[in-house]
Amino acid sequence: MTGARRVGWLLALGVLGAPPTTLAQGRTEPAAPAAGPLARLEAAWLELRTLHDQLGVTRNLGDSVSPRGVPVDILAARTRAAAARVRALAERVTRRGLSAADSGALGFLESELEALSGDLTSRRAAAPEPDCRDPSAEALRAAPLDSLTARTFTCYGNAARRIVVDGDTLDRLSILGLLARTDDGERRRRLFLALEPVWRSVNGDDGGASPYRAMVRGRLARWGHAGTGTPMAERARALGVAPDTVERWLVRLLEAWRGVTPDSLIEPWGFHYQAGEASRLLSPLIPRDSLRPLVERYYRALGADLARLRVHFDLAPRAGKYPVSFTDFGGRAPIEPWIFTSYRIGGLDNLNELVHEAGHAVHIAAIRTRGAYADWPDSDTFTEAIADIAALEIYEPAWQRKYLGREAPLAGAIRARYAGIALDAAWALFEIRVHRAPERSPNAIWSELARDYLRIRPHPEWSWWALRGQLVNHPGYLLNYAFGAVLIADLRARLIARHGPFTTGDPGWYAWVAPRLYRFGRARPARAVIAEFLGKPVSPEALLRDIARAREPGR
Repeated sequence: MTGARRVGWLLALGVLGAPPTTLAQGRTEPAAPAAGPLARLEAAWLELRTLHDQLGVTRNLGDSVSPRGVPVDILAARTRAAAARVRALAERVTRRGLSAADSGALGFLESELEALSGDLTSRRAAAPEPDCRDPSAEALRAAPLDSLTARTFTCYGNAARRIVVDGDTLDRLSILGLLARTDDGERRRRLFLALEPVWRSVNGDDGGASPYRAMVRGRLARWGHAGTGTPMAERARALGVAPDTVERWLVRLLEAWRGVTPDSLIEPWGFHYQAGEASRLLSPLIPRDSLRPLVERYYRALGADLARLRVHFDLAPRAGKYPVSFTDFGGRAPIEPWIFTSYRIGGLDNLNELVHEAGHAVHIAAIRTRGAYADWPDSDTFTEAIADIAALEIYEPAWQRKYLGREAPLAGAIRARYAGIALDAAWALFEIRVHRAPERSPNAIWSELARDYLRIRPHPEWSWWALRGQLVNHPGYLLNYAFGAVLIADLRARLIARHGPFTTGDPGWYAWVAPRLYRFGRARPARAVIAEFLGKPVSPEALLRDIARAREPGR
């Protein structure tokens, strides 16, 4: 989820007024402004963003001193002072005489500064721990949407971080990983049912005491008419695809998944196990301490040395840590990516997640544009998709043979690649349908989807769909992974056609991909980057072909 330095990075960012360079596609990047008020403003802006990034990293680490040794209160004061300097410099810049590019950069900076200003405070006092017992229906009706969302997400995080099963202290990610490789069916059932406090924190009794259903009502009131102003519809339109087209693609993806799975219903705790042949075979070769070295070795083979790119890792579980994995900036000049997640165990599933987060890191490390636009792209779907360009290769038998010394059968490897994506597609379709029919039970909607596409026996008495934090605090975000799977399959096929395969490594890969997909930040719309790279409209056909490989004879 979203959220480095090379020689001459300040020049690449436009801080020192470097001349424009020509991209590999033949387009010219936005020129940095000549020395003057706007150039000084952009340099000050990068300094502000770096201070703000460091403040965020320190808070996410739960520390009182930043990784650079600055106490958080002093860092917050410097951030506020930097913001005041940026505002003062912005007042000295007039649009008179500015080029269209400079005027656009100035407008973007002004809007970003306004959005940023609310978080330029000293270290926030810890919010009081919420009462996570089931609230009454009356309390839910009276709760403002934002406070209800914050309370529910905190309770979800508390429940997900510490789960005791058979005397072992685990967490949500650990349990999901164990479900794929635990042979004992009764223990899988106990592991699965141990997640009940997690899903109950989100959906309560699925009726009047459901925080989720109260949030759905509040969201629809905020968004306006259901189906027109939802984040799900907006994410599709941002990439030039009609919302109903995306919904049809989700159904096609799920139908393709159903076509490569056994024709019989399974219990929910059997889903990960059925798709877990590769995990059971390979996870013993991936202890927790090997996760980071494997990721670093792989990206080095692709020409992206994570140490040289200033990528930082925070992988240890701890109380109060944000319960969803993410990557973000720890600085802008130079760019310094930070990866935050929690692993109690190793295994193929956690390796895949860490390779994905490292994909975000190498993406933002490659941003080379003027200072105003040194940020994440304008599309989370695009951002999540390109983080998987390299990550999905770990499911190729050739990758496994090189990096793990053993390979899974092709069909098992492909099912491992797409099991999580099938779940993401089901969750994305679930969100669309829940917000279209808020009067219906979310459990009933999920049971139908799980039965029809995932071949999972219906259990409308359980809210086991409520296992992803994004369902609570980022409605529509899971569409990024599902629609992103369509996008990444298309981009990956085009990349291989233009540059060649890279499964086991290619030292020139990063240098080739970075100027074509990674470098733009906010300088170009993601929709334009995708269109130019593909040279055609996005299509699900490459994804459907790849899923169908699970029917090929194994090796």
